[in-house]
Amino acid sequence: MALDSEPRIGIRLLDGIDGIDAARWDACAAPEAADGGRAHDPFATHRWLHAFEESGSAARREGWDPRHLVAEDDADGALLGVMPLYAKGHSYGEYIFDHGWAQAYERAGGHYYPKLLSAIPFTPVTGRRMLLAPDADPELARGGLTAGLMQVAAENRLSSVHVNFCTPGERDYLAAAGFLPRSAQQFHWRNRDYADFDAFLADLASRKRKNIRKERRDANAAVTVRAFTGEDIRPEHWDAFWVFYQDTGMRKWGTPYLNRAFFEIAQDRLRDDILLVLAEREGRWVAGAMNVIGRDALYGRYWGCTEHHPCLHFELCYYRAIDYAIEHGLRTVEAGAQGEHKLARGYVPTEMHSAHFIPDPGFREAVRQYVEQEAEMVGEEMELLNDYTPFRKG
Repeated sequence: MALDSEPRIGIRLLDGIDGIDAARWDACAAPEAADGGRAHDPFATHRWLHAFEESGSAARREGWDPRHLVAEDDADGALLGVMPLYAKGHSYGEYIFDHGWAQAYERAGGHYYPKLLSAIPFTPVTGRRMLLAPDADPELARGGLTAGLMQVAAENRLSSVHVNFCTPGERDYLAAAGFLPRSAQQFHWRNRDYADFDAFLADLASRKRKNIRKERRDANAAVTVRAFTGEDIRPEHWDAFWVFYQDTGMRKWGTPYLNRAFFEIAQDRLRDDILLVLAEREGRWVAGAMNVIGRDALYGRYWGCTEHHPCLHFELCYYRAIDYAIEHGLRTVEAGAQGEHKLARGYVPTEMHSAHFIPDPGFREAVRQYVEQEAEMVGEEMELLNDYTPFRKG
């Protein structure tokens, strides 16, 4: 379809990421990786989205119907930009929660699902959602993608469009276009050019520093911890990790979001992006954490275990991630959604952003009031939590 703009912009919806050449998509998603380096946001690359879809983890039968958005110049077919986009039949696996909105809308007689969602499946990580072609006019491309989202929603009489874990700039742009901005928070670790882990500890108050040292001693007392990435990751490591992941997934969500096929694809195509941290006891893997490596950040994603050992979760998920970030000069460790226990381990409150288009005027007004009140509470909570960071005052 074509948008009524000057110059005219063509909008296409792909029914799968394999509907576009990987090089064309990645030119928009990760132009900084064109020289073979790492992507800032590996999750937005063609290979990650393809792994989610090919494995069947993010597929129509699972409530994730791919409808990736492509904007092109109608005059010459030049690519302007793309957006990861799904028609969602539920609100699971998103980490920006709108279940209450859905219930309220349906109690009022509406149909909340399907809705449109621009996000990375199962991934609460901030990144660009408007992936612009390097040679495109940014305003033209952003305008085309935004108008395309709204037009798709209107033509299909959808309840809403959601752009989750977008950048602050994208949030502001979408808010100016009529989307409702929303705030949430996570805990991230920041690298202050530390030479090593002890240098990080030196930044902490004495009591917090001693507690972390004790936790690390306790965690390593009964196990041997090893880290693997790239070609060092072997199929047997995934065999062990799959058991850990299933245990955590069933306890937290009822059914794990990712299936076994995803990890087989990860071994084949994604392992250069992955850091696996595994704990061994008496020749058996007993716990593990999976991280994804970006250009400037390490993203903690999944954890699980078959044996309980004191503080082992903290060691594998938080402290080993900090070790890796310091050694490799990464600026940030993002340890995933929720978890105030991260605060005492040096992870500080960080604001997350999303934007939501609600066509129905009455429903929009109710949601507007909600997100404004929510933003005040998030801001107050972050201010309070910042007073309790473990860093030395002054």
